[in-house]
Amino acid sequence: MTVRHEIKSQLAKLLATEDLVVEHKKVETACFNVHTRVLTLPMWEKASNTVYDLLVGHEVGHALYTPDENWLETCKVPPQFVNVVEDVRIEKLMKRRYAGLSKTFYNGYKELAEQDFFQIGDDDVKEYNLADKVNLYYKIGNFIHIPFVEFDEMPIVRMIGECETFSDVLIAAEFLYKFCKKKQEEEMKTPMDSLESQQTGGNQPASDFSDQPEGENDNDQEQPGETDSFGGTAEGDQQPTTSGGETNEEPEVKTMESLEEALKQLVENNGIENVYLELPQLDLNKIIVPNSEIHSKCKEYWGSYLEEREYSTEDVFGEVDKKFVEFKRSAQKEVNYLVKEFECRKAADSYARATTSRTGVLDCSKLHTYKYNEDLFKKVTTLADGKNHGLVFILDWSGSMGDVMLDTVKQLFNLVWFCKKVAIPFEVYAFTSDYPLVNYSTEGKAILRELAYEKKDGLIQVGEWFSLMNMLTSKTNGKDLEEQMKNIFRLATAFRYNSFTRYHIPHGLSLSGTPLNETLIALHQILPKFQKENKLQKVQCVVLTDGEAAMCKYHREIQRHFEKEPFMGTSNIYPNSFLRDRKTGMTYSLDCEWYEFTDILLRNLRDKFKDINFIGIRVLESRDAGSFIRRYCGYFGEEHDKTVFTWKKQRSFSLKNSGYHIYFGLSANALAQDADFEVAEDATKTQIKSAFAKSLKSKKMNKKILGEFVSLIA
Repeated sequence: MTVRHEIKSQLAKLLATEDLVVEHKKVETACFNVHTRVLTLPMWEKASNTVYDLLVGHEVGHALYTPDENWLETCKVPPQFVNVVEDVRIEKLMKRRYAGLSKTFYNGYKELAEQDFFQIGDDDVKEYNLADKVNLYYKIGNFIHIPFVEFDEMPIVRMIGECETFSDVLIAAEFLYKFCKKKQEEEMKTPMDSLESQQTGGNQPASDFSDQPEGENDNDQEQPGETDSFGGTAEGDQQPTTSGGETNEEPEVKTMESLEEALKQLVENNGIENVYLELPQLDLNKIIVPNSEIHSKCKEYWGSYLEEREYSTEDVFGEVDKKFVEFKRSAQKEVNYLVKEFECRKAADSYARATTSRTGVLDCSKLHTYKYNEDLFKKVTTLADGKNHGLVFILDWSGSMGDVMLDTVKQLFNLVWFCKKVAIPFEVYAFTSDYPLVNYSTEGKAILRELAYEKKDGLIQVGEWFSLMNMLTSKTNGKDLEEQMKNIFRLATAFRYNSFTRYHIPHGLSLSGTPLNETLIALHQILPKFQKENKLQKVQCVVLTDGEAAMCKYHREIQRHFEKEPFMGTSNIYPNSFLRDRKTGMTYSLDCEWYEFTDILLRNLRDKFKDINFIGIRVLESRDAGSFIRRYCGYFGEEHDKTVFTWKKQRSFSLKNSGYHIYFGLSANALAQDADFEVAEDATKTQIKSAFAKSLKSKKMNKKILGEFVSLIA
């Protein structure tokens, strides 16, 4: 029923036209807290859709129109009587605001009447007190006859139907209560048969007033700051008596209590309580490792290494630095291709959005055509302004990336050089769970890393072990950028050829786990900050990874029987959980497979940042490609067959049905192939032919993927 809960929650938000917090929980009655703006709905599993919509519409009425004030201090009327009148008012206002709700209320109450939710049975309704008759009249008066005394009761009935403000409600409720109180006192003194004879013949059919009421609502018990649906007995209310004689007990609205009890039967008591989760607001200073700190660490560590062993830079890094220079030189072809594609697509888009306007200046070159041409004036073509672009790269720094890290870094460098060449701001972050938790001050004092947010019940966990290393940034000058890229090239080479390199990885920069989901949570603060600092109109966020991340946990307050105070622990996320975003008003069901959690976080990002493209680049081993494709394309069908065919032919593909706007799949083996045409001097014709074909295939794959990538940016 989680899908149904989600639908009804969205209905409530749409009706309320505000950022309501809607929760389906294991409660017996609905309520709305006007302070926190939280609408809590029971899990009415046994209710029809019509009744469900009726109940939702009723509670939203309280959210919109019941004021946040402590009326109990100024009004000495029992809450039940105020609830009867307030129900009439809010339903009238809801149907006035949303005309379509009239049909929903009509059909919903018809169903409740047919199933005798008010527990009328064979009772003679005319024996009910006025509060009960008003409650029935404005809820199910279209389906049963409700008699009123014209000159005694009808003025109060009309007063209730005409209430527009909550002040009107309090006044009408006071009249209603005093009337019922007076009648109850009279009943205790007057024989019942005498009372019946006095009222005979004074009844008015409900149909005579069918155009008066607009409300058909559930009674809400209003307490300071909170309203409950369909009444309920307030704390301190006394129970009615059924015997004659004198009494000091207050009159009651028994139809309201009956309805509330009947509605409880719609609730699935054996169901699992829904859990509503939210993302924490992270302090970026506590999770981002500055660009300068990373490369200072590399410089200091390797400098000390060379000094201790009396090695020269050439001795240790000569070969790997040479390969970096060679790669940079060879990569210029692809970089120039990217630049050319970008400029062409940008220009084409600009001309496509160009506007042409006529001027008041004659075009002399057209004067000779005046006999057959009316367009003799000069025209001015205005090109649409281009947008400011920016890119944020997220690099997977997990252990499984070891063998493909060097090739992935090469692809990343192509994109970084492209950004540098066309003056696009960029940031490169690598996620890790291995960066030191302890730092040391200049005095040598240990500083333990703090959690980047305050723990609260219902917040998704982002552990203090999570870090984002700012590996590269467009804020550095060209010389420093090249040195930093060289450092990363050294690290990536060491990951692949660990046993053969003469240098080690600095502490904290080793490969680790895969906190991809934590990174996506951090992007909620990173992306708007990046966009604001660089005054960007369009941002692309590119994630380069070779696998999925584990599902997050959430903080939960736990009370143990042997402890007086609860403590903040953690719990796994189960199918009864929902992710809630208060800014967008969206709620996402977490009844999903563990690997789908990432897609949900991406959907949340896309809903929140409409002007940002999220691009995934997945590095795939051949053995993993089949299962990955089936995950998004199914086991059979046209889409599956097309993607498999593209993969077999090009060793790459692109998907548009994941959490990303576009998700590229790239073969790890294809990435490792050099695009340049290189053969040995003594190569045979067959070897030359094979090398040439291999080079063309690699270039074809790269250009196709890079072309799609550039089209998104431009």
